[in-house]
Amino acid sequence: MSQAVAERPVRRPPRPGRPADQFRMSPLSSAGLGVAVLWLSILVLLPLAAVVAKGTGSGWAGFANAFTDSRAYDAIKLTVLASLGVSIANAVMGTVIAWVLVRDSFPGKRILEIVIDLPFALPTIVAGLVLLTLYGPNSAVAPDWQGTRPGIIVALLFVTLPFVVRTVEPVLLSLETDVEEAAASLGAGPFTTFRRIVLPAITPAVLSGSALAFGRAMGEYGSVVLISGQLEHKTEVASLYIYKQIQDDALPEAAATATVLLIISLLVMAAMGAGQYWSARRA
Repeated sequence: MSQAVAERPVRRPPRPGRPADQFRMSPLSSAGLGVAVLWLSILVLLPLAAVVAKGTGSGWAGFANAFTDSRAYDAIKLTVLASLGVSIANAVMGTVIAWVLVRDSFPGKRILEIVIDLPFALPTIVAGLVLLTLYGPNSAVAPDWQGTRPGIIVALLFVTLPFVVRTVEPVLLSLETDVEEAAASLGAGPFTTFRRIVLPAITPAVLSGSALAFGRAMGEYGSVVLISGQLEHKTEVASLYIYKQIQDDALPEAAATATVLLIISLLVMAAMGAGQYWSARRA
């Protein structure tokens, strides 16, 4: 008996990490995955691949010449810097607005919720008309920002604000207040409680909303086409430059500029995604 027990193979405990059957999928799930990949390929991957192929079709020299042109460079530089500034500003103000909506009750709260969602509902050209009416040359209540970079910044802030607010708000709603109350009972002030407890928990959502706002600002057209004035080397953003290149039948140059924007967007959003992952693990 003891010999049989001794000869019995010893089962090793499972190694920590991914379970063996983590990637096993049911036939229904496999079919759903196939449909999702096919749908994304048709709507996203194939169009992006076509643009990249068109932009690089004339070789590296033609691709480099297309986006190193002074006009293209100025348009890309303005677009990237404005998008980064807008995403940072909305990361702060969007978090503040989400905090007020979740933690406070006040008259007109429901109206404010509707106002925040207006940029989602308005067609972008209508948003541009609204901004031109308020910040155009005939406005009686605001400075004339038509054909200026502040006008572009305001337009981008208008259309990207809801991304951060609506991303952070559910995370704040899910946070338990017991830890905050315990910190307050131990003598921590409101700022310390927010910085040490709330901020680490909502940072991934803030970065996610900022990445969405950055991506939207990089490709925005309708809200800036009127307020920008489309001045070359000054207020011409990349989307306007690409549209004008297409009108001039310079499709390879337009595709090259679009490819540069795509690369920059992927790099910035990947950096934000890495920051989101790091902050989530730290929290």
